[in-house]
Amino acid sequence: MNLTLKVWRQKNNNTKGALVDYKLSGISPDMSFLEMFDVLNEDLINKGEEPVVFDHDCREGICGMCSMFINGRPHGPKDLVTTCQLHMRSFKDGDTIVVEPWRAAAFPVVKDLTVDRSAFDRVIAAGGFISVNTGNAQDANNLPIPKMQADAAFEAAACIGCGACVATCKNASAMLFVSAKVSQLALLPQGQPERYRRVQSMVAQMDAEGFGNCTNTGACEAECPKGISLENIARMNRDFATSKFISEETV
Repeated sequence: MNLTLKVWRQKNNNTKGALVDYKLSGISPDMSFLEMFDVLNEDLINKGEEPVVFDHDCREGICGMCSMFINGRPHGPKDLVTTCQLHMRSFKDGDTIVVEPWRAAAFPVVKDLTVDRSAFDRVIAAGGFISVNTGNAQDANNLPIPKMQADAAFEAAACIGCGACVATCKNASAMLFVSAKVSQLALLPQGQPERYRRVQSMVAQMDAEGFGNCTNTGACEAECPKGISLENIARMNRDFATSKFISEETV
């Protein structure tokens, strides 16, 4: 395959960036998108040029690091896949592919396609945990949980924190991410003691980081590589509203 790449190059968050054209030839349709970028970087290094900086880790759709905005969509044209799971057979010979970083004030550009997503870490640190002393691990059947609740908690916990929801939202809202992290604990018995304190703290931190409000368009769910449901946002909103009517002692 012969391709033209238009890749966002930016030295750091304090300098202006621009799209730079690169020509690639001999790309195998069976390569992943990141492997194609490996080929690009190898060519650049051989020419004595600076390689493109991009995030990656597991390359198995688990870590959420491969945050590329490809032809106007987070993680590219396929549904329910991350960038590392996207293969070049999803494109045609001769295509022009535009690759940009996540665009959000809360995700400042570090360099090229890499952005600082530590805002997500601070949201988790604000309340995405259970602080009770659980002691030794209990037998699986000691805490009976209805299957529907267990399944819903598992589905919420599938969020990999990639930030695609923020990147695709017109307001750069992080509500799908935050609501998934709230829900995975709110649906389980272990998460009940701090349920309302948790949602207040995490929403407050989300706002402090500069994420926008939910647009209600559902773009986040549509572009989420793990299919996280909007039902989590509704659950978080209900918990947040409920927390306002509970005494501080209870929260």
